[in-house]
Amino acid sequence: MTHPARAATVALLKTAALTLALSACAAGPDFARPATPTPDRFAASSLYTNDVAPAATDGAAFWRGFDDPQLDALVDDALRANHDLRIALARLDRADALLRGAKFDRLPTITADATATDGRQSVDQAAGAPRDYEHYEGGARLAWELDLFGRVRRGVEAQRAEADATRADLAAMQVAVVAEVVGTYAELRGLQERLRVAEANAGLQRETRDLVQARLSAGSGTEFDTARARAQLEATLARVPALQAAVATATHRLAVLTGRTPDALVSSLSTTQALPALPATLAPDTPADVLRRRPDIAAAEQRLHATTARIGVASAELFPRLTLSGLLGVQSFDADTLGNSGNGTRLVALGIDWSFLDVGRVRARIAAADADARGALAAYEQSVLQALEDTENALVRHARTRQEDAHLAAAAGDSAEAARLARLRYDAGAAGLLEVLDAERTRLQAQDALAEARTRSVTSAVAVYRATAGGWPERTPDRVPVAGR
Repeated sequence: MTHPARAATVALLKTAALTLALSACAAGPDFARPATPTPDRFAASSLYTNDVAPAATDGAAFWRGFDDPQLDALVDDALRANHDLRIALARLDRADALLRGAKFDRLPTITADATATDGRQSVDQAAGAPRDYEHYEGGARLAWELDLFGRVRRGVEAQRAEADATRADLAAMQVAVVAEVVGTYAELRGLQERLRVAEANAGLQRETRDLVQARLSAGSGTEFDTARARAQLEATLARVPALQAAVATATHRLAVLTGRTPDALVSSLSTTQALPALPATLAPDTPADVLRRRPDIAAAEQRLHATTARIGVASAELFPRLTLSGLLGVQSFDADTLGNSGNGTRLVALGIDWSFLDVGRVRARIAAADADARGALAAYEQSVLQALEDTENALVRHARTRQEDAHLAAAAGDSAEAARLARLRYDAGAAGLLEVLDAERTRLQAQDALAEARTRSVTSAVAVYRATAGGWPERTPDRVPVAGR
């Protein structure tokens, strides 16, 4: 190897080594997950017995613990076709596409172009030369930003964090949609049970009215007792339209949640069924485990990561931007000689763009990026606190609702027995009609309250699963192509 060639090689190696050394550093701060102090246990844990297993956290579908095939089918349909999930999936696809585009910024940009010109100059322009001329050229151009100070790398890092945040948003939307489907289904079955209770009690009160009316006709009753019996029956019947409207509303909501028109499930859900049975295993997990699983916390963390990386993007503007460009091509005034070796062209250039005189604007952009990061940090910390609050509230409500359920079940049983005994006493002439009507009204109220409480027990269990992010398997909704694509 000749001395000039050896010197050029050594210089090139030194330049490459310097480039690698500089590229190992990137402007701006490196992201680190913020330390967020969390309690060792939830305060509501004391309301739960130690022999209850924790809520599902292994990816098992929690709603299958309700053992209701129709509910399973509704959730599967929602995960496949819910429009909110499709919107979230489209946002994720967009974020992933932007990430792929950002990664290309790390690579050289190579373009090819060619031109063929056939022109005629004016007499003055030609200045005695032939007026007609031809010009042909073609070549490949290269442009590559040497990312010595990490501007491009920080940009890719920010976009990757945004994509991860959007992916967590999709998971959070799945949690929200499934929770709404299960909760609405429980409300529907609870409303149907309340409607059944109201209609059954109306039937019994109709028998009471008929009995009183018969006694009045036989001369042993009073118009006062008849009026009271009719009034109580009408009051019970007045409950029915409102409950029917609520049943229809819940049915319509389930249809829309599963991607259907509001009337699509009216026939399939019209048959009254019992409320879903509560899962046998449900208990609080540790706060740290809950925070690790919750997708909204992951989304907030990744958005904080993205804003931190953008500080580096802005900070890199304080340093010069180096761009390597090159050209390899041919030029000729005659198409027949375009391929001759003497018509080849080449160009290698190193460009430097440094806005050192515009440092005020650069520092202003850095300050803005820093403010964004502080805001994202506050949003992350707030998400953590809200997650802990949601879980505490869900655990308390579920535990207290189960206690309420137990008391109301006893009250409903006792009130039904009291109503039966009051009717027997009335038939035997040992009690007045007022005692019968009061017992029947108490029975209706107790049974209606029990149906409400059992509905709340199921929906509060769903709230616990939602708050603790337990039992939420991942599933991607169907991608529906745009018309014409």
